[in-house]
Amino acid sequence: MTPLHPTIAAVTDRIIARSAPRRAAYLDLMDRQRDAGTNRGSLSCGNLAHGFAAAGDDKAVIRTGGAMNIGIVTSYNDMLSAHQPYGRYPEQIKLFAREVAATAQVAGGVPAMCDGVTQGQAGMDLSLFSRDNIAQGTVIALSHAMFEGALLLGICDKIVPGLLIGALRFGHLPQILIPAGPMPSGLANKEKQRIRQLYAEGKATRDELLDAEAASYHGAGTCTFYGTANSNQMMMELMGLHIPGSAFTNPGTKLRQELTRAATHRVAEIGWGGDDYRPLARCVDEKAIVNAAIGLLATGGSTNHAIHLPAIARAAGIIIDWQDFDELSHAVPLLARVYPNGAGDVNNFHAAGGIGYVVRELLDAGLLHGDVLTVGGTMADYAAEPVLVADALQWQAAPATSRDDTMLRPVAAPFSLDGGMRLLAGNLGRAIIKTSAVAEDRWTIEAPCRIFDNQDAVLAAFKAGELEQDVIVVVRFQGPRANGMPELHKLTPALGVLQDRGFRVALLTDGRMSGASGKVPAVIHLSPEALPGPDGVSGPLAFLADGDIVRVCARQGEVLALVDPAIWAARSPAVAPPPALGVGRELFALFRHHADEAEKGGSAVLAAMESVI
Repeated sequence: MTPLHPTIAAVTDRIIARSAPRRAAYLDLMDRQRDAGTNRGSLSCGNLAHGFAAAGDDKAVIRTGGAMNIGIVTSYNDMLSAHQPYGRYPEQIKLFAREVAATAQVAGGVPAMCDGVTQGQAGMDLSLFSRDNIAQGTVIALSHAMFEGALLLGICDKIVPGLLIGALRFGHLPQILIPAGPMPSGLANKEKQRIRQLYAEGKATRDELLDAEAASYHGAGTCTFYGTANSNQMMMELMGLHIPGSAFTNPGTKLRQELTRAATHRVAEIGWGGDDYRPLARCVDEKAIVNAAIGLLATGGSTNHAIHLPAIARAAGIIIDWQDFDELSHAVPLLARVYPNGAGDVNNFHAAGGIGYVVRELLDAGLLHGDVLTVGGTMADYAAEPVLVADALQWQAAPATSRDDTMLRPVAAPFSLDGGMRLLAGNLGRAIIKTSAVAEDRWTIEAPCRIFDNQDAVLAAFKAGELEQDVIVVVRFQGPRANGMPELHKLTPALGVLQDRGFRVALLTDGRMSGASGKVPAVIHLSPEALPGPDGVSGPLAFLADGDIVRVCARQGEVLALVDPAIWAARSPAVAPPPALGVGRELFALFRHHADEAEKGGSAVLAAMESVI
C-alpha cells in the first residue's frame, strides 16, 4: 500500500487533535443513545400502536419488533427535477426491505429548495438556512424511535448537508444516502453560458435565453453541471456513505433501481443486531471528512462546500477550517475538468471513468484515506463501476486509463498540481477563492473597487456602462447574519462580459457565489461579514470606500485593502440596509440573528447546539 501523503497525514492528525474533546463527547452520546436511549423496544404499547397503525402488510412484523424497521427521510417534490424521481422510491424500498425480512416506513419529509429556481430572486435569502431547517426536519422524522436504520433521499445543494447534519444526531443508526442521479445531457453548458452572456449584452432576446435554458434543464434528474448538487454526490461517495458508484447513474433506469435495492439490502445488513454494525457516527469520522475535502479538490467541486463540510463535521464533533482546505489543496492534484471548469458535464465525466477512476487514482497515490469505515465495504470498493449482468447488479474495476483525457486524468499527468481552492487572508478578513476554472494570469487582481449592497445594483451599474474599467466589484452585507448569504450567480454573465472586453475584474463579497462559478475570480465567504456581530463590531468590509485599491492574490493568499492606516482608522463603518421583508424571510430572522461565521458553516442551529453540550 502506498504511504499516505505527508501533508494529508499532518492535516488529518491536526484535525483529530483539535477535535478530540468534542468528538469524544459526541461518540459517548451516540453510544448512550444506542444502549440506553429511546428505541422501539422501550416504547409503550400506546406509543408502538400509533407507530404501526397504518403499516398495512408490514404491521405484524413491525409489531413483533423482530426485524429491522428502516426509516425513510425523503426530500421528494415534483417541482424540482432532481427530486421528482423520488416519488416512487418509498414503495420500492418497502418491497426491497421485505426481500431481506425487514420493513420500511416513511419517517418524514424535508423541504428541498432549488437555487436554480431562486437564483437572483428574493427566495434565495432562505437558501442557506434551509439547510438548518432540513437538519431539524430530519431529527423530527427520526425522533419517533421506530427505526433501527435509515435511508436518506436527497441530492441538491443544502438538502444533502441538512439530511446528514440531522442524521448524525442519530449516529447510532446505520444510514445510507440514496441519490437519484443526473438528468441526461441536454444543450451543452458552454452554449448555454454563451447565450447568457449575449443576453447580458442585449444581443439575445428573452425567448432565445429561455429556449436555451429549457434545452439545458429539460427533464428529471439533477442539473448536469458540476455545481454544489453534484459535488454533494461525489463527497458522499468519497466518505463511503453511498452504495459504491451510485452518484451519477441516470434516473429511470434499471441500474438506478438496482442501486436503490442494494442500498436497502445493505442498510439491513449493517444494523446493530448483526456482526457488521456500521453506525453513521463511526462512518463519519475525521478521515472521512478529509476524504470529502480531497475529493472536492481533486474534481474541482463547489466552493459552497467550504461552508457545508465544516457544518457536517461539527455535527459529528469534528472541527475543520479553511486552513485545512488550503493545505490539502496544495497537496491534491486536479484530476477532473467538468463544466464550468471544462467542456463536458457530469454525464461525460461518469462515462470517462467518473468517481471510481478518481478514487482508484487517489488511493494508489497515497492521496486518500483507505482505512475508513464505509457503508459499502472498504474504500477500495468505491474504485469501481456498477453494471448490470443479466439484470443482476455487479461491480467492475474502474478503467485503468481515462476514457476521455480532456475530462479526466491520472495523478501522474493532472490538469494541475493544485486542487484549486485557496484561503485568502489579510486586513479584510479570511475568504475562499476557487482557481480551477480561472486563467492563471487572473489569479492576482489589483484594482479600484466599486461597492454595492446588493447584486441588482451591480447589474444596474453594468447596464449603465459604469463598470467599463479594471475593477473589483464589492458586494457587502451578504453574509449569514445580514440576509442569509444568498448566492450571487446572477452576476456571472455581466462580470464575464467585462472580463471578455479586456478588463481585469474580480468579485469580492461576504456572500456566496454559485457552485457553478467559473472564469471570473470570485473572492467569497469573506469573514467576518460586514454586518456587526454580537459584539457590535463591523467587519472590515464595512470600512471600504469606492475607489480604494484592493488586492486579491491566489498565489500569495492575500485579500488586502491598500489604504493608508490613518485614513482607515478615521473611517466609520457603512450602515447596513434594513432587513428585507417578504417571501417569508421574516420567519428566518432567528436563524440570521444567531448564525455564526461562514468558516464554521454559517449555522444557527449548530452554534446554539454547541452552547449547550
